[in-house]
Amino acid sequence: MEESSKAVSLTVESPQAEAKPPHEAVFLVLAYLPVYEIVVMSQVCISLRDAVNNDILPWLNVIVERPLSWRLNDEILMKITSKANGRLKTLALINCMHVTDEGLQRVVKQNPLISKLHIPACTGITPEGVIRAMKTLCQRSNCLKTLSINGICNIEKEDLDLLTMYLRKNIPLQEQQKQQPVYYHQRGSFSLLKHEESQRLIDLEICPRCFEVRMVYDCPKGHCMRKEWPLAQCRGCNFCISRCENCGGCIESGEVEEGACEDILCLECWLQLPKCSFCNKPYCKQHTNWWRTSSESSLICKVCDENSHGYTYTDVL
Repeated sequence: MEESSKAVSLTVESPQAEAKPPHEAVFLVLAYLPVYEIVVMSQVCISLRDAVNNDILPWLNVIVERPLSWRLNDEILMKITSKANGRLKTLALINCMHVTDEGLQRVVKQNPLISKLHIPACTGITPEGVIRAMKTLCQRSNCLKTLSINGICNIEKEDLDLLTMYLRKNIPLQEQQKQQPVYYHQRGSFSLLKHEESQRLIDLEICPRCFEVRMVYDCPKGHCMRKEWPLAQCRGCNFCISRCENCGGCIESGEVEEGACEDILCLECWLQLPKCSFCNKPYCKQHTNWWRTSSESSLICKVCDENSHGYTYTDVL
């Protein structure tokens, strides 16, 4: 009895193990995370919270994407970018429809060191707003180096020429010639880990087929058989050339296959991807998280799974 009481007393009096601080590498990673993940990291522990609130490093590159895109407006954007104390380097706003010309202009005025501006599908921003921001950023010697504006409405050829002129103003010709091809299946990706020389000055250009201002994609296939346009090869916008959602390669008219996500796939990718047990359709790699698993551990697509439960998308809508 005495031994048990001693054991209890020893257990009570033993000090609790203190939580160890995060590894130093975690603090370095903060500088490469989108805003949403930075906020989540700040809730992990006190040291990370203090780093997010007091350190300028996590806020030198502001990346806003889902699920924060639709919530962001001019006022919130100013609060976020003000944490960089005028030293913001990268501003990436993905599908932020509530940001306006005025909000963008206020940010670039207070952060003249921005070298990467990515505002795709920010429909609240106009071509005039982009040009005004470009003029502000290019007043200094460290001119803007990359610009992404795909999805902004009513951009004309004259606007594109003016933006390209400003971008090339302070960038050496050697750097301009280092730009790498753009592939359709990589169009939505943005990473701070990409080298600047591998990025294009501007994501839009004149399509060599329809001569409209659009995203122009290259074909990643080394054995592309398109020969009817030998000068333009198979470069073109997605309106002129059908491309596989999975590999980005061009698709001949007789080889178009449809995935369960309704995206088009080339025959080669369609044959290699796993299929739904009911409709025999695959998901492209962008939608692999849509798979459902049945009791027999077989794959079922979203539509077939909901149909098997007695309702469809139209019933929900």
